[in-house]
Amino acid sequence: MELEILKEKKDGITIMNIKGAINAHTVNEFEKALEQCLENREFKLLINCKELDYISSAGLGALMGVIETVKTNGGDIKLCNTSNSVYRVFDILGFTELFQIFNSLEEGLKAFNKNG
Repeated sequence: MELEILKEKKDGITIMNIKGAINAHTVNEFEKALEQCLENREFKLLINCKELDYISSAGLGALMGVIETVKTNGGDIKLCNTSNSVYRVFDILGFTELFQIFNSLEEGLKAFNKNG
């Protein structure tokens, strides 16, 4: 299964549209995309999971690897449009306490605008 990551910017927020699966075979690509955001000083990240079929613990580890840098620079990582199965992975591992997850792209964007 392939992984496709399309990035777009809206109101100073970088939206990462993820398509496919983040697993042991594709996690390096996901990590590179996250690191590229940090290099570009894009610290407000909204990860759109609408077409994300699966995320492994390695994918969650990639998020954990950058969240401290993101928050230190006044940003945040938020997620939106997770399927029930992807949400359950976040929930079971306690990631719903660390990351805000929204039902829609619009809600995720609004949350950034509220927080500045």
